[in-house]
Amino acid sequence: MASHLTNGQTNGTTTPLEGLCSLENLPKSNNFTSKLPPDPAFPTPKDSHNAPRVNLGPRTVRDALYTFVRPVPVNKSELLGVSPRAMQDIGLKPGEEETQDFRDLVAGNKIFWTQENGGIYPWAQCYGGWQFGSWAGQLGDGRAISLFECTNPKTKVRYEMQLKGAGKTPYSRFADGKAVLRSSIREFVVSEALNALRIPTTRALSLTLTNDMVARETMEPGAIVARFAQSWLRIGTFDILRARGDRQLVRQVANYIAEDVFSGWESLPSALPKNKTEAHIDPPRGVSKDSIEGPKGAEENRYTRLYREIVRRNAETVAAWQAYGFMNGVLNTDNTSIFGLSLDFGPFAFMDNFDPAYTPNHDDHMLRYSYRNQPSVIWWNLVRLGESFGELIGAGDQVDTEVFINDGVSDDFAPILIERAETIITRTGEEFKALFMTEYKRLMTSRLGLKTQKDSDFKGLFSNLLDTLEKLELDFNHFFRRLSSVKVSEIETEDQRKQKARIFFHKEGVSGLGETNDSAAQRVSTWLASWRQRVVEDWGEQPDADNGREAAMKLVNPKFVPRGWVLDEVINRVQNQDDREILGRIMKMALEPFAEEWGWNRAEEERFCGDVPREGRGMMCSCSS
Repeated sequence: MASHLTNGQTNGTTTPLEGLCSLENLPKSNNFTSKLPPDPAFPTPKDSHNAPRVNLGPRTVRDALYTFVRPVPVNKSELLGVSPRAMQDIGLKPGEEETQDFRDLVAGNKIFWTQENGGIYPWAQCYGGWQFGSWAGQLGDGRAISLFECTNPKTKVRYEMQLKGAGKTPYSRFADGKAVLRSSIREFVVSEALNALRIPTTRALSLTLTNDMVARETMEPGAIVARFAQSWLRIGTFDILRARGDRQLVRQVANYIAEDVFSGWESLPSALPKNKTEAHIDPPRGVSKDSIEGPKGAEENRYTRLYREIVRRNAETVAAWQAYGFMNGVLNTDNTSIFGLSLDFGPFAFMDNFDPAYTPNHDDHMLRYSYRNQPSVIWWNLVRLGESFGELIGAGDQVDTEVFINDGVSDDFAPILIERAETIITRTGEEFKALFMTEYKRLMTSRLGLKTQKDSDFKGLFSNLLDTLEKLELDFNHFFRRLSSVKVSEIETEDQRKQKARIFFHKEGVSGLGETNDSAAQRVSTWLASWRQRVVEDWGEQPDADNGREAAMKLVNPKFVPRGWVLDEVINRVQNQDDREILGRIMKMALEPFAEEWGWNRAEEERFCGDVPREGRGMMCSCSS
């Protein structure tokens, strides 16, 4: 395996700070592995590098956050796709993807390390998790290996670069550490699609086809996704530490998150006043302040503020999922991000016909991770995090005393600490609900083309619309995009509204139980009347105002989202028909979801954006998908 020294990292060369750069000159670091404890079996990169690769396979790892482990080299590979948006966001110049260094890196054949100089060496994280509500024990990066951290020289944002499908790690359990092309295409596209929709997410840089055949239900082609995120830490990271009683590691990782993942302790939310029942909270970014009530006497230290920041981020993200009809499909605690990112894409889907009970996971028989349950499940996961943080947040101003740090909780102090921690978690739950609702209302207000919010909008517009979509089995995202083009002058009368209502129907008409096209048109007409009234209140009735509203709505309501049937067609064409162009075309559409056209084949573009085939609606797949 080739290994190289990084300019600007281990040899002291100054890295360019202006413009995009080459892979070699991209600033790299290893904060995670230099500040957190490694697997004691391989305490240094040299220990791991000199070990036979077979020794780096599955086993229990304790007292560690990661294991140094190198990717398995591949003899032959093909670079199938690269996201130009990801290239830019990382800081790589255009054309760098054509270099052999880049292709070797994303295939797992290049690392930035030498035995003589040490420095950056790949690693796999250790974590646990609650899966479908049951404790699963040690999990970890079973098929993901992080290569390095890199900092965009222009934006100064630091990311952790990772390969998914690059071979076994100590956390692979009974698996092979590989990824199949089918699931890799899905993650490659959806990661970038969510980012383009402004939904917090991990990212995908590239997709590489390997020469491996991987055993799943059948033998399938293997692939590697090069992906990146500002942090790959998750609630499961704390789950395993709490389960093992590693209280000092809980504290150390919490400190690392505040100081190295976020922007320092001072960047966290301000403390809620201890002795006031009415407390103002920091609002979501770009949103006016809301207030919530908190119980008296719950002292907030810096770990409580850290917990609240993690909760706030996840509240905003799940609000975005709900507003855009996205479902992760398997929201275990090991798939819930500390940074508030959409994470680890298995049986995900975008909503077709609106159905609150829909889950894209065919193994989720109890509908635990259905669309309507996502906010409550994320909060359930965050309560598990609160339990892991319980000692730190419950300690109040005693958290930094020598006795507490070294000896833990005394018998006398334990009841006070527990009560205080429970109070803080409960109050943070109210903050979660307030922030979730504030962000959800903001997004839905924007999607409906309104400038202002009224208390009556939630029931009169939002809830009534969702009830209508569910009753009539109408497409969720299509409704908003088509509504964008509706002018107030076209829906002044009931007859006009009934006629216009038909643009929201499927080609075969309405399929809701007991509904006809006429009854459906009447129901949509009633809603359109309420919507028109609010639009006129906010924008007026002038044609120019209508044009402005339409333009604003089309900036937030996508024409294209990568639905299940589209991805299945892409997978089939790439895997079985050797079609290499379709992946790049779909990626372009995913990166520009609000565009009207994408410049390759208008008929094909409209087909991918159009009515979902009846047999392709509400698709489900497995966790390995």
